[in-house]
Amino acid sequence: MPVAPIALAGIEHAARDQLPPEIWDFIEGGSGAERTAEANREMFGRYAFRPRALVDVSVCAPAVDLLGATLQLPLGIAPMAYHRLVHPDGETATARAAGKAGALLIAGIFASRTLEEIAAAATGPLWLQLYWLRRRDVLAGLVERAEAAGYGALLLTVDAPRIGRRLRDLRNGFAVPPEVRAVNLDPAVMAASHRSGRGSSGIAEHAREQFDPTLSWADLAWLRERSPLPLVLKGVLTAEDARRAADHGVDAVVVSNHGGRQLDGALPALAALPEVVDALPPHLPALLDGGVRGGADIALALALGARAVLVGRPALWGLATGGEAGVTRVLDLLRDELEHTMALLGRPTVADLDRTALAPWPL
Repeated sequence: MPVAPIALAGIEHAARDQLPPEIWDFIEGGSGAERTAEANREMFGRYAFRPRALVDVSVCAPAVDLLGATLQLPLGIAPMAYHRLVHPDGETATARAAGKAGALLIAGIFASRTLEEIAAAATGPLWLQLYWLRRRDVLAGLVERAEAAGYGALLLTVDAPRIGRRLRDLRNGFAVPPEVRAVNLDPAVMAASHRSGRGSSGIAEHAREQFDPTLSWADLAWLRERSPLPLVLKGVLTAEDARRAADHGVDAVVVSNHGGRQLDGALPALAALPEVVDALPPHLPALLDGGVRGGADIALALALGARAVLVGRPALWGLATGGEAGVTRVLDLLRDELEHTMALLGRPTVADLDRTALAPWPL
């Protein structure tokens, strides 16, 4: 009998072996020299844990409350496009696995299953991610459908007025294959994403054509007018923007550099987390997105003030290697590692995880 992977690295290696190289590069690649993508991971190594002894850790409780919902695991699956690139079930398989784990699922605007199909498969908290398109009527339609289908929040990605220079995609001339579509949008809106060419990327061409680079803080009012759902901003890396988000009535922020896929050289997400948390009022939660590859990483981010973390690429690794069961395996590993870390750290609840649990890694 094959041995199940005992760490995410094993699932990662299996996914790389299985996926076509151009799909792997699309998933894994960052922008530019990929400095920020690498730094997202490396930043976790700059901290050491300060374990406490003689604490009753017979039960470790990783549950948290987030925007009116309870997560049994302080974890969400980050918004990512086109899950059907790696498995025919796509986002519905991801949704079922997230629900079983008690984790959040954030469906992407470029999902390859309909919003309604994803909602029917989900049994846990579910949000919808948006990019700000030039066609506001398209955005309004998506918001209306999400609310009708029971989505619990809207997440607006704010770090992509244009797409970063993703050199792997440019070298591969990557475009979304015709059998995989962003089915929640009119084909005319998505046409450029399917056009490939040497030295060009269908993803970049589509963004150049459809993303509205004039988006500003004033535009948030338009989105608020269309839905009472909580509004989350993803892509906040500074105290200045955290304060402005609070001033504009945002309900949560995600500290993120887009997985290192936008501005290469931007702050690693974990490095930006403390200043963002300190700039927000206590009632306004911050989530961390970027570089999480194990349960100890989750504990570290929570200790720095994150309410929860998002994982992206690992969910797709699991989906590629086993569909729903593969994503479930990823989430189970993260849960087991998180509870293990909490127990050995002497911090049996999420409330016990604070900055006293950490120290700089000694050089």
